[in-house]
Amino acid sequence: MPSAVPDITTTGADDIRATVTDEPATNGVGKRLNGRSTWHNIGSHERHKSGSSVNSDDTFDHRSVHEACADVPLTEHEPPYGYHEEQAGGPRSRAYANIRSWGDDQKTTKFPRIGKPVELMRHSYECVVIGSGYGGGVAASRMARAGKSVCLLERGKERWPGEYPSKTHDALEQVHYSGEFAPGWAPKKIVGGGDPTGMYHLIFGNGQNAVVCNGLGGTSLMNANVYLEADEETLQMEAWPQEIRDHPGCLDDYYKRASDVLEPQPYPEDWPKLPKLDLLERQAKYMNMGDNFRRVKQTTRFHNGPNSCGVEMSPSALTGQDATGLNDGSKNTTLVTYLADAWNWGADMFCESEVRYITKAPEGRTGYIVYFAWHGRNRGHFKANLHGDLMWVHAREAVFLGAGAVGTTEILLRSKDMGLDMSEKVGQNMSGNGDIWGFGYNTDYEVNAMGRSFPSPYHPVGPCITGIIDNRAGHKNPLDGYVIEEGTVPGVIAPFLQAMLEIMPGSIEPTGEGLLGRVQANLSRIGSAFLGPYFRKGAIEKTQVYLIMSHDSNQAYLTLKDDKPVLEFIGVGRSDHVKYLNGILAKATRAVGGTFIQNPFYALMGEQQVTVHPIGGACMACDGTGSTGVTNHRGEVFTGSGDETHPGLIVTDAAVIPAALGANPFATITALAERSVDLYTKEMGYEINMEKNETLDLFGSPQRQRHGGKCKGEEYVEQTQESAGIASANEAIASARRLNDSGFGFTEVMSGFIHRDRGLKRDNPDTYKLAARTAESLSETARFFLSVQSFNIRSVIHDPNHKAMLTGTFVCPTLAGSPFMVQRGDFNLFLLDRKAPGTRNLTYDFDMRGINGKKLHFHGYKVVDSSVALSPIHFWKSTSTLYVTITEPIPDSKRKLPDADECGLLGEIVAKGILRIQPQDFLSEVMTLTPTGSNVFKKVMSVGNFMTFFTRKSMSLLLAPFTPLQYPSQTYSGFVNNTLATKSYKITASDGVVTTLHMWEPTNRDIEPKNLFMVPGASVDHQIFALPTIRYNAVNYFRRAGYRVFVTVHRIGMLMVAQNNWTTFDARLDFKACLQKIREDFPGSDGEPEATYTIAHCMGSVALSSGLLDGTIPAKWIKGLTCSQVFMNPIWNTMNMLKISKLPIPGDWLYKILLGNWFSFSTGKNDSYVQLFLNELLRLMPDERKELCNNASCHRTTLALGRCWNHHNLNEATHRQIDRFFGGVNMTLMHLLMKQGYEGHVMANAPLYERLDEPDNVRRLKGIPILLFVGRDNAVLSLESTERTYEILTDTFGTGDDVSGMQYRRRVVPDYGHLDCWMGRNAWKDVYPFVREEMDRVVRGEEYHFKEPEDKFKMLVDSGKLLY
Repeated sequence: MPSAVPDITTTGADDIRATVTDEPATNGVGKRLNGRSTWHNIGSHERHKSGSSVNSDDTFDHRSVHEACADVPLTEHEPPYGYHEEQAGGPRSRAYANIRSWGDDQKTTKFPRIGKPVELMRHSYECVVIGSGYGGGVAASRMARAGKSVCLLERGKERWPGEYPSKTHDALEQVHYSGEFAPGWAPKKIVGGGDPTGMYHLIFGNGQNAVVCNGLGGTSLMNANVYLEADEETLQMEAWPQEIRDHPGCLDDYYKRASDVLEPQPYPEDWPKLPKLDLLERQAKYMNMGDNFRRVKQTTRFHNGPNSCGVEMSPSALTGQDATGLNDGSKNTTLVTYLADAWNWGADMFCESEVRYITKAPEGRTGYIVYFAWHGRNRGHFKANLHGDLMWVHAREAVFLGAGAVGTTEILLRSKDMGLDMSEKVGQNMSGNGDIWGFGYNTDYEVNAMGRSFPSPYHPVGPCITGIIDNRAGHKNPLDGYVIEEGTVPGVIAPFLQAMLEIMPGSIEPTGEGLLGRVQANLSRIGSAFLGPYFRKGAIEKTQVYLIMSHDSNQAYLTLKDDKPVLEFIGVGRSDHVKYLNGILAKATRAVGGTFIQNPFYALMGEQQVTVHPIGGACMACDGTGSTGVTNHRGEVFTGSGDETHPGLIVTDAAVIPAALGANPFATITALAERSVDLYTKEMGYEINMEKNETLDLFGSPQRQRHGGKCKGEEYVEQTQESAGIASANEAIASARRLNDSGFGFTEVMSGFIHRDRGLKRDNPDTYKLAARTAESLSETARFFLSVQSFNIRSVIHDPNHKAMLTGTFVCPTLAGSPFMVQRGDFNLFLLDRKAPGTRNLTYDFDMRGINGKKLHFHGYKVVDSSVALSPIHFWKSTSTLYVTITEPIPDSKRKLPDADECGLLGEIVAKGILRIQPQDFLSEVMTLTPTGSNVFKKVMSVGNFMTFFTRKSMSLLLAPFTPLQYPSQTYSGFVNNTLATKSYKITASDGVVTTLHMWEPTNRDIEPKNLFMVPGASVDHQIFALPTIRYNAVNYFRRAGYRVFVTVHRIGMLMVAQNNWTTFDARLDFKACLQKIREDFPGSDGEPEATYTIAHCMGSVALSSGLLDGTIPAKWIKGLTCSQVFMNPIWNTMNMLKISKLPIPGDWLYKILLGNWFSFSTGKNDSYVQLFLNELLRLMPDERKELCNNASCHRTTLALGRCWNHHNLNEATHRQIDRFFGGVNMTLMHLLMKQGYEGHVMANAPLYERLDEPDNVRRLKGIPILLFVGRDNAVLSLESTERTYEILTDTFGTGDDVSGMQYRRRVVPDYGHLDCWMGRNAWKDVYPFVREEMDRVVRGEEYHFKEPEDKFKMLVDSGKLLY
């Protein structure tokens, strides 16, 4: 069996033949054991090439031996030995019977894994093989050797010797039953239960039942290994195709190929005697059939060494456990032969993949689409989705069906229902191969037929079947032929066998027994009952097991009821043929003094039969047309009743056999499969490479790596991308295995509505909700069924991306190509959302491929933000609502860009919508939570680590108000747009105060430059307009519109002089000095000073109004004015009003008394205790849940000014470093601000606080076009602030003398607050444009239309890197 590559270098040799010699030998050469040479034979096909492990220092000349011995013939049944081969050398110890580990350390059980995780599947292969039994194994091996890309899909799991159940409870967990339970004495009922990927599959039927095996290796894992070729008389029957019945010898070469791979041999004469074999021979003689008895060939190994395919094997431990899987490593199943060979030649094999049906590929693609249900990752808990949301793989050239007679027929029936044209004969002419099963209970002889995991080496059970009474020849009618074989009962059943046999009706007792005989029989029964089934004198140890293969009428048929396969063969068990053969078994039993008992199905279910060899259902036609069969003689499926076939759709298993064989069928199945594949490859011009494998290291890599076919252009790019993705995923999986890491996974179903509309560009909840409502009205449903798997739990927890892998399907009929396959997608758990502060996203990002071959990109995210705080209901809604965007695919190099807001949303929009988790699906999702790890401890640790991480992240959001405060950082982060001024000036006002004026030259040289003066509010500086943490700020925007931008940092802003009790009224002097500087240094095109368009925000706007109203700033200096949030009528919003009117002591006075004249918006962990206490108190400030945060500087800003933004409009970098953009406020200014906002008008300084918005002062504003705008959600100032100003202006000046007839305009900006109108990440789209339009209208005229320059900002917008 497979072994790790040893550290010791082995010695290569040329072809050596065994020789019989009596001469003395050197170093053991020529030494004989039991009449056989112990020399290893290495054929020319196994000679080491350069790079192989060859010991050049070997002093023995192998070629001389070869030359000397080349002509010595081998005796029959003595195959030449190869590497590592040796005989058993005598009875083996009990421990040898169970190969528990392939490594040196028995504590770390490791087994080979030649199957791949479905995560590593490609979307398309040249060949797809369904099933992994003899037919599937042959197809996979031969097509891989032909250089084709091969994908094999197997319903069951991959298990190797040492992993098969040996305990009853383990075996019961592997039982799966389905079909129609029809016992005859009760109503029929469709049943199903157990693990659908379980190893033992019991198929109930009406009259005929079947037992088959699921697993990588198919039924070869649990058959009795008997290699018996069909007799010529059977192959010449009318049911067979003419190409075979007229030339039955056409299968000889293919039997030879099968034999060369499977290496059958009879039970050796010199091995321990087997009581059950001796008893069968005795029974044959009693019935005058002694000449027909012989030891039958079987695929059990009786010596060490690599098998024909290079897999290391062990000699049989004679356990008799064949029917539940041999753990001794001696059985040449397809797993260790054809499948291991296919793996070595580059085939990809995927387990837990139940193929449901096949369709032709859509127009424009060749081949077929194979749909399958993936049972991995506990997906079976979603019962409604498992068989509804199917995965698929594209077969470009051929599909080989090798799922067994029942499985293949079921697939074809369902494919036919799904529109694939084929013969009406599908499902008909099935057979149980004439199988009859019975027991010779409590005979007079010891039988020892009860299997056990560790038999005594001196009292072995033996292989399941070793002998045969072959009664096929000599009949006028070949249908009268049959074979009788002895068998064993696996150990998992042995404890219950006596009870079952004792109560079974219809038993035939021995006749003519005397009193002594009856006493002995009863004592034997009592012995087994009390001492167990292995009591050597007991009735069970004296029970012979029979298996007959014969011929039946081939009238069974398979249909689908409720989409489930139902096998029917009414009356088969009541036929005269069955009664005749039961009579022979009764006679054989009576001859040895036993009681004949029929199988439980016959006895308990109304004379029904059970078979382990179902055949037919997709039979080869006898006349070459679909009117008599489903396939032609090559196994190709007919398109109807004529002779036309589906090219490359080939059945290679027992389903093609048109009649019962009267023998164990797997030799014939294998030969027919070899023939079908051979004929197909010859037709296609392919050559199967028959070079022998070297010894395989199944823990390493295949010796033959398949290289991709030639392709060009886009196909080459896609193949390269897919290969890179597979390599990356494979490395992650291999690394986790290598480092013995534990992992975690779950499966999720989300459903909803997605609307196809390329105009849905905005990335906000309202857009998604609109799309979902529209989709629902149009019934545009969507659903995904995805498995999330982390192979390394540490990466999920500690990697900032918290990433896992996605695999599954996405269904959306409104999108061409649905259903889509999702492979190697990215899932991010609680990923920090850099677009919004305090927000964590659960993101789903993947390319998906439709059955039409086209790709789309899926990006979805669940938003978990402060709105979930203290609200489990909101938390559930957030974590169960996915905002989905479907885009056209773009190359990975373009999608992974560092300057994109969200890489997953790049590309042209195709559709948007919302998916949600339904409560019932969530319960199923919880059931799929599964840890992975090498042992129970690691699995427990994996669960603990994941749940700790999930709980910690969830609680940090649910309990956000109580989490540790976020204090200013010492490092800069997220500064993506450092907008440096072209020049900065020191400005001295008339009162001697020095401030700063920054200037940026325009970047658009195609437009005549115009001056723009921008005034920030109190406590801030120029950075609110030149914000470095957003990619596209206001200065960028207006510069590219052709404006020379000036921004003042005035005395109530972020300057040291701000602490000197300056007010808004004082700041008007700074503005006058700045405007004077602009007019002098940057005159108009005529050289004369010109009026300057001005934009003023908040208290900067209030200060500007002071200067205009009192005449300090001449109105003629202002070309036009945009006032952000307020102008001359500041009115506080509700919360700020409450701070002023409801506190017993004004807040500014109280603060001044306790902490001084200066309130800083910044703070730190090392601040004074009073300030730290204040910081903690500020947590309790009331606000909407969605606006909660734990940023200490944000809280302090809110205390002094009110909440200055809707949090979701800021990105994480801006909010995290808000302290860098705010200074503080002196209490004198604060008192004036409070008084102005309370009374609703602009004022001069104390002590008079003169009102400045008197009518005479207002008339100074005449001729200045003014745009007023305010955020709808402004929590600092009331919307009434701008509304009152607008009313005063229109009442005073009417519509004015503006050319457009509208001198004054007012605008409310939805979904914005206060300062986010300038600092918001989407302000470039929502605010700046209407400000620029008004400015262009005033400065450049009504006819002017702005044209976007081709620059980096336009590229950012057009490429989708800037979300909005």
